[in-house]
Amino acid sequence: MSLPRIATHPAVEFSLLNTISHVLILIPLATSLPADLPARDQWLAVLKRKDLTLPRLAKTPLAIDLPDGRRVALLMSDATLSRFEQLTRLRKAVMLLLEESPKTLALWATDADVSRDLLFTALVNSFPLPVRKKKSATALAKIDLFSPLDSADLSPVIALAKANNLARELTALAPNELTPATYRQRIRRLVKEHGLGIEEYGLKQLKKMGAGAFCAVAQGSHDDDAAIVHLTYRPSVPANKTRKKLKNVALVGKGICFDTGGHNLKPARSMAGMHEDMNGSAVALAITLAAAEMQLPVAIDCWLAIAHNHISATAYKQNDIITALDGTTIEVVHTDAEGRMVLADTLTLATRNKPDLVVDFATLTGSMHTAVGTRHSGIFASAAPLADLAVAAGVTSGERVCVFPLAEDYAVALESKVADVKQCTLDGEADHILAALFLQRFTSKRAWLHVDLSAASCTGGLGAVASDLTGFGVAWGVTLLAQD
Repeated sequence: MSLPRIATHPAVEFSLLNTISHVLILIPLATSLPADLPARDQWLAVLKRKDLTLPRLAKTPLAIDLPDGRRVALLMSDATLSRFEQLTRLRKAVMLLLEESPKTLALWATDADVSRDLLFTALVNSFPLPVRKKKSATALAKIDLFSPLDSADLSPVIALAKANNLARELTALAPNELTPATYRQRIRRLVKEHGLGIEEYGLKQLKKMGAGAFCAVAQGSHDDDAAIVHLTYRPSVPANKTRKKLKNVALVGKGICFDTGGHNLKPARSMAGMHEDMNGSAVALAITLAAAEMQLPVAIDCWLAIAHNHISATAYKQNDIITALDGTTIEVVHTDAEGRMVLADTLTLATRNKPDLVVDFATLTGSMHTAVGTRHSGIFASAAPLADLAVAAGVTSGERVCVFPLAEDYAVALESKVADVKQCTLDGEADHILAALFLQRFTSKRAWLHVDLSAASCTGGLGAVASDLTGFGVAWGVTLLAQD
């Protein structure tokens, strides 16, 4: 993935911007515009015409076209806003310029933290998601960053932007381009580039191991390319010497490359976009690669459950009784609840080494969409302090999460007359809670967070990201892992 070239400059004189065609100026909230602001009189005239006061510039960025043909956008930063609100305003400001597909973009900010957010916003929104058109927009080639930052400060911002871009790029790929086989090939290349370890459990091996829940879903495909892929990142500084709490973390991601629903076939409206059902695995993968680039002092085992949920003569069906890897028998109720099936065996593998924390990511249930829409994602935590950490990571990263209960009385709905547990119910009521309770059975009572990625796609963008695909969970996960 290529990013624009970044050149750093001190933010000392606005005159340095005079030769750049597209400029975004971010100034602190104030009662007057800087005396040397480019086209200051024109700005004042525009504000008067729109009947806007200066504080409104903290909520509504504006852009003007100068007589020499250059476009300049202006936004005031407000330190009282939440991180999510700040990122949202930065995205709106940046897009006033990027909508013209410039080759060069100048960013001006005098605060270091705001400069990082501004650069991140520009990097994720200048990244073109894969399309197959004869004619595509011109990619941004260069960013001139005028700020207190120097090149050494940029590495974490670039790593996080690359990770978000990777998650969105993989999720956007058409299902005939990203199959389990090609996905695994791409992962191998990325692992080699980042110096990570990799182990792949193919379908034949998983059958021998007794991973019946994963194999039940994968057996519907005519290709034996499904696998549970295990990546390992070990920091150069041993985690146990530098951290108090999180020393070893397991990340788990649902990687269903296309979800037909199986025998309980989805209607056309519901099946459209189901190539995005591997988003959880893309998020887990991206977090792991970002951690490696940032050299976060935490050991990570990343487990990716990669398969198709196809319909065929060999596909699993309602009323099948499946034996999972840990010996639990599962009564199949609905073949479109395949995500919790592949995650069950993957969680069993992920907990065998007794990590300090297990976090799974999945576009798992429609009921989470109903509960919170697409602007938050829902989380479940095995303990209240862990839920607090997860919410705090959402506030800090600007990727908001909402806690749901793991109330044991809900689990009555999963009681089966013929197996240890039902996969789901046909009622649909509180399915996001039932799915989490089902998954918890396979976590070996480890500290655990389940992230139901209802915000993976949000029409019109979310936070810093302008595309419908948001990459939600990458910044949240990196922030969570960076906490001690």
